[in-house]
Amino acid sequence: MIRRRTLLAGLGAGLAVGPLSGARAQGAPVTIRMGSLKLIHSIAPSFYERFTPAGVTVEVVPFESPTECKNAVVTKSVDFGTFGIAAATLGAAAGEPLVVIASTCNRGMAVIAKKGSDIHAIKDLRGKRVAIWPGSTQEVFVLERMRMEGLSVKDITPVRISFSEMHIALARGDVDAYVGAEPGPGVSLASGVGQLVEYPYGTEMGALNMVFGAHRDTLAERPDLVRTMLEIHRKATDFAARDRDAMIAMAVAKLGQKREALELSAPNVELTWRLGPDEVRQAQAYAQHMLALKQIKRLPEPGFIDTRFVDAMGRA
Repeated sequence: MIRRRTLLAGLGAGLAVGPLSGARAQGAPVTIRMGSLKLIHSIAPSFYERFTPAGVTVEVVPFESPTECKNAVVTKSVDFGTFGIAAATLGAAAGEPLVVIASTCNRGMAVIAKKGSDIHAIKDLRGKRVAIWPGSTQEVFVLERMRMEGLSVKDITPVRISFSEMHIALARGDVDAYVGAEPGPGVSLASGVGQLVEYPYGTEMGALNMVFGAHRDTLAERPDLVRTMLEIHRKATDFAARDRDAMIAMAVAKLGQKREALELSAPNVELTWRLGPDEVRQAQAYAQHMLALKQIKRLPEPGFIDTRFVDAMGRA
């Protein structure tokens, strides 16, 4: 079962000196490869450059799906990555050497129906065609919300559509509603195609969404690199969370979406690096739901979530 890790002795006074310190001391440049998604709630890496110390370069590698980004971490194609808690839990439950070491974003999801339709609440989805991306964080959230309203997946017609295509599918009439990821819901609302059904955060999983992961070997062999990367992530995340205009401007440049849509998406995006007891408890609840839905065969092993580094940053 997932549990919150206790602090290791000496962590607060500084992690062990690793390859990063050695390389920087010798004047050699250090390049960190960071996997990221093309979503507004994965926008923090776009601000990393301004908070990267001298001698260090962060190369941000974009991925289309959370699973692709998670796999890149597992295969060490990148040093770190940000993806949904679903991808992380699926990987860890399958025995992959993946560790969640920080948060990236809470919220960022929504249930959207066609504008003018009779779908105003979750219970109204009965008998409707609903776009859902299988295996996504959003899927577990909406299935739990449906269960709370007395529905199951058998009461709807689930349609497999990627997040980037959900708005278009709704506009064409291919589906009656979708369970999407920002900025898709913002686009649907700004364009008048969609109406908000709900933000599905009323479960024991809260608003948990995207996490920051690393390979288990990286934590054991390169703790100094982890500390440096998370400090960059913390500063960039705090900056973008405080300056919404800057976040929207960056999202316009990186995602190619219209400003009016992103202005509707932004309030539904909570950028954060913190990984505290609430998030760990929500991740435990999330894994339990995945197990109940038979999306995983067993729970991740202890150590899947490691809060040592963010705990140390929080005390600094």
